[in-house]
Amino acid sequence: MSDIDGAGILRILRAEGQDSDSEPLDLGLRVRGLRKERGWTLEQAAVQAGLARSTLSKIENGQMSPTYEALKKLADGLKVSVPQLFTPPSRSQVNGRMALTRAGEGQPRPTATYEHELLAAALTRKRMLPYRARIRARSLSEFDEWVRHDGEEFLYVLTGTVRLYTEFYEPADLRRGDSAYYDATMGHNLVSTSEEDALILWVTSREG
Repeated sequence: MSDIDGAGILRILRAEGQDSDSEPLDLGLRVRGLRKERGWTLEQAAVQAGLARSTLSKIENGQMSPTYEALKKLADGLKVSVPQLFTPPSRSQVNGRMALTRAGEGQPRPTATYEHELLAAALTRKRMLPYRARIRARSLSEFDEWVRHDGEEFLYVLTGTVRLYTEFYEPADLRRGDSAYYDATMGHNLVSTSEEDALILWVTSREG
């Protein structure tokens, strides 16, 4: 089996000045998970830990019980403490989700005033909605009403110039490289003030 016996684990935790009331995880699965979180191959992780690749492979596959010295090397290489090798990852730990969106491959969502291109469309349950948007509107009169929704919003001007109208502030003129962060429950609208349609990066947070 890949993990040492219960008494051995308790000795390791106490040697590090910690105790654990929870049942320890399988060492091999835990080590493999930590390695993959870092994007390391077996060879890379073995080099970091100063262990032979074959040794690390056997640990991950439950084919050997490592010595305490080997555990120390492994923990140092993975940048964790020895007790962390036997405890579950924090819920706040990065889970490794990622999405790449190549130029022109975003999901189109056109409106009368904006031409949105949703980025990272393949990811579900996102906490942010990133858009690349072309601003077609040239006048506030093109909007029937204020745009408003839950969450907060960030915009960054990529090309052209824009005017940001908000419910409680004077209009703000923004040019390439300028940005704005605001409460999206406040009414807001955006128009291009340059000859060409302005392009912006728009990121909207999602509540909950």
